[in-house]
Amino acid sequence: MAYPTGVLASQQIEAMIAAGAIDAPPLAPDQVQPASLDLRLGSVAYRVRASFLPGAGRGLTDRLSEFEMHRIDLTDGAVLEKGAVYLVPLQETLALPAGLSAVANAKSSTGRLDLLTRTVTDGGTEFDRIAPGYHGPLYAEICPRSFSVLVRPGMRLNQIRFRAGEAVLEDDALRDLHAHTPLVDGTAVIDDGLGFSVDLRPGAGNLVGWRAKPHSGVIDLDRIGQYAPSDFWEAIRTDRQRIILDPGAFYILVSREAVTIPPAFAAEMAPYLAMVGEFRVHYAGFFDPGFGHGTPARGVLEVRCHEAPFVLEHGQVVGRLVYERMSEVPETLYGQDIASNYQGQGLKLSKHFAAD
Repeated sequence: MAYPTGVLASQQIEAMIAAGAIDAPPLAPDQVQPASLDLRLGSVAYRVRASFLPGAGRGLTDRLSEFEMHRIDLTDGAVLEKGAVYLVPLQETLALPAGLSAVANAKSSTGRLDLLTRTVTDGGTEFDRIAPGYHGPLYAEICPRSFSVLVRPGMRLNQIRFRAGEAVLEDDALRDLHAHTPLVDGTAVIDDGLGFSVDLRPGAGNLVGWRAKPHSGVIDLDRIGQYAPSDFWEAIRTDRQRIILDPGAFYILVSREAVTIPPAFAAEMAPYLAMVGEFRVHYAGFFDPGFGHGTPARGVLEVRCHEAPFVLEHGQVVGRLVYERMSEVPETLYGQDIASNYQGQGLKLSKHFAAD
């Protein structure tokens, strides 16, 4: 089947499943999102010595013997320890037609827990990138960075998008889109995508972000709204419109701009420039069609500082949104008739934490 150029919408993903291009057990509720498919953990995890890619022409399971330390049965739930690396076969497998490629990313709640999750394929030479025509299994590489987590089969930590052709909007097209449908609630900084900056000017009170505590308990990923933020996070407060990022620390911050993703488009968060500072922004990078549409929402920033302490100041550009055309407008948009935990969000921890 030929698809119009763009990111495939929910109804097209469902047609792929019906046609056998995606093989999976019966779908879970809400598994098909407006522009992506949630991927589910299988029943076993392999603890490995280090992250690795199989390499061209080599199967992942063929290389496990080089790196496997032990395997863990997830059937009744198991803890993935902070700082360790695991590989988990996913329940979904692919038989992509030649004209379709795919890209994967961590889900929003996964990224906000500093739970590094990447998708690996047989013969893979890159994480999270699946070549056109790929036939084979999918695996999740999972590395809990800040918190140990309790996982079970069927949990959804990452998601996948399917693309026909080249769908990215160049800057001129992005400026034209912004002129007709404002993408941010202020001046649009468009340079290789739509730039966004960090908000360190608090409104009521002086809370500007959260920093993960270095020693805390286990988070059961099935428990929603059950954990006290203070048990896992240190509140970051300032009246000076700047903070100093500590090397190795993980932060939840928020963008200054409220963002809109029109229904005929999707977006992906990408780092701005490596030269702007010693930190990385983003783990979970997909923005669905309809995000912020009618209810502008700011982007939550998942920030990890690298080698040196770094002063981050209010309004500093820290990332960009790369917009893509949809192949079709999704029948259901983000925030409409589906569970959308982060529509209309501001500074917000993952869904596992109670309102502070």
